[in-house]
Amino acid sequence: MKKLNLLFIVVVLLFNLNVIAQSKSASKSFDSKDYALFGEKFKVGKIVTKDEMLKKYKSLKKGDTITVQFQSNIKSVCKKKGCWMKMELAGDDNSFVKFKDYGFFVPLNADNSLAIVNGKAFVDVVSVDELKHYAKDGGKSKEEIAKITKPEVTYSFLASGVYIKK
Repeated sequence: MKKLNLLFIVVVLLFNLNVIAQSKSASKSFDSKDYALFGEKFKVGKIVTKDEMLKKYKSLKKGDTITVQFQSNIKSVCKKKGCWMKMELAGDDNSFVKFKDYGFFVPLNADNSLAIVNGKAFVDVVSVDELKHYAKDGGKSKEEIAKITKPEVTYSFLASGVYIKK
């Protein structure tokens, strides 16, 4: 009788774990109707979180490149054309996203939207002049721009396609 009860409990637990696993994978499923596409259409596969993406960036050195899809919130967008965006990583870190061949732009009001990017991640060193240019495009004040005095190591991303949650 004890073996039968134990078997019953094990079967119930396994069933519940399976139901939980299915509901988690269903919640992660991607439905393109919920997103606007910019750039090249891509099949959404294994999406990396902003925490996992930061770990990947930290493992890279200048010259390394990885192909990846990651999902996070858009922190800011170029206010002139939508030709770049910053996506949140874990902590205070960001990924600076440009678009392949300057071939597409994202909406200027996409700040705080959820996005999935597909492309290549790499570590870059951005010059002072470039940093000042991006700060100007981002709407920073002259005082904030003047404070930029040294190059910056950045977590960069070249996206071939972007899905932004509607």
